[in-house]
Amino acid sequence: MALPTHLALELVTPDRAIVHDRVDEVEIPGADGYFGVLPGHTPLLAMLQVGVLWYRKGREKFHLSVAFGFAEVQPDRVTILAQLAERAEEIDVSRAEAARKRAEERMARPVIDMDFERARIALLKSLVRLQAAERARIRT
Repeated sequence: MALPTHLALELVTPDRAIVHDRVDEVEIPGADGYFGVLPGHTPLLAMLQVGVLWYRKGREKFHLSVAFGFAEVQPDRVTILAQLAERAEEIDVSRAEAARKRAEERMARPVIDMDFERARIALLKSLVRLQAAERARIRT
């Protein structure tokens, strides 16, 4: 049996389908770290972490911010079910920057009943959104 030459990539959130495309390579932010997928990859099921996902079609890379969910990898396809996902070009940079500042301020002045983990995740999500937008802007 011949190895596939491309991957069918599907990325969906509870709200909408974000990506449905034929790609050459994907890098996914897994719970245990980033991992790359090429056609012919061994089947795998992984939990997602907050991070920047990118995929490549030919020489062009596309970046997205994703947060939590699951990735199912098969030799010829990758299916990602994410709680949150946003294409880099859709990210409102000023809104993400404001969210980063709010989260940093909250963490700098903790109160007794503050949910520190929630503040940490808010900070992480805003930083990842800014990182995805920046990577798309410079087209790495």
